[in-house]
Amino acid sequence: MKLLSFIHQGRETWGAVVGDGVVDLGKARPHQATLADYIASGDYKQAAQHVAGLDTAAKLSDITYLPVITKPEKIICAVRNYMDHHQEVLAAGMQRDLSEEPPIFLRVWRSQTAHNAPIVRPRVSDSLDWEGELAVIIGAGGRDIPESKAFDHVAGYACYNDGSVREWQFHAKQIASGKNFESTGGFGPWMVTADEIEPGRQLKLETRLNGEVMQSSHTGHMIFSIQKLINYASTIFTLTPGDVIVTGTPAGVGWSRKPPRFMKPGDVCEVEIEAVGILANPIVQQS
Repeated sequence: MKLLSFIHQGRETWGAVVGDGVVDLGKARPHQATLADYIASGDYKQAAQHVAGLDTAAKLSDITYLPVITKPEKIICAVRNYMDHHQEVLAAGMQRDLSEEPPIFLRVWRSQTAHNAPIVRPRVSDSLDWEGELAVIIGAGGRDIPESKAFDHVAGYACYNDGSVREWQFHAKQIASGKNFESTGGFGPWMVTADEIEPGRQLKLETRLNGEVMQSSHTGHMIFSIQKLINYASTIFTLTPGDVIVTGTPAGVGWSRKPPRFMKPGDVCEVEIEAVGILANPIVQQS
């Protein structure tokens, strides 16, 4: 099942994709105000039953998408978590040793933007880069989750574009400043529930800029697995339903190219992940 957050007729709500339309589960289940509430209840596991017999409220083409989880408590992002990306970092002249544990940083929810909504290039930089990534949405929360139980805590998967303002990222060894500009992190268009994707399945990932393939890889190149990322993050803090773990990007980012290439106003960037969907974002300039 595909679950999403959206706006229809001026009202923020959430629901499920059925064909080319959307069922408004937020209206049908008013006791659960957000998709995160639905996930926290565990009811999302019966989503197919909940949409049975309900009419679609609108066509997908008529809604305004919101980030899948609109205000997650935590957005945990993995750094250099694909071997092919690590190798391109080295080839670009940056000396980076492989870490024994996953390097991570946090995004804030205001840094996110939805499917079809703009990724905003900030006025202070021309180096807005793409990073197509697989996002994992936490279902059951927990602390000190063992790797062997990690997939029991996954509600679903989505596409993510970890838009990065490169020179701000490189201001210091801690890269979060370049990763948190407002409306730079594309997240959508929906989450595919975990029952649709076999745990550990290798998924193809492709990022396109104006239709040109920039990144083409698969999740089998991850250095630290989804299980390890969940285990590591939950050792630091309690994971809560609706938390998002963004699992890293493969080779093909813009700053490592010669000459570097970045997203600019008028561009459209797409992230496509096998069995999940296509996230598309136009690029605009901060006003």
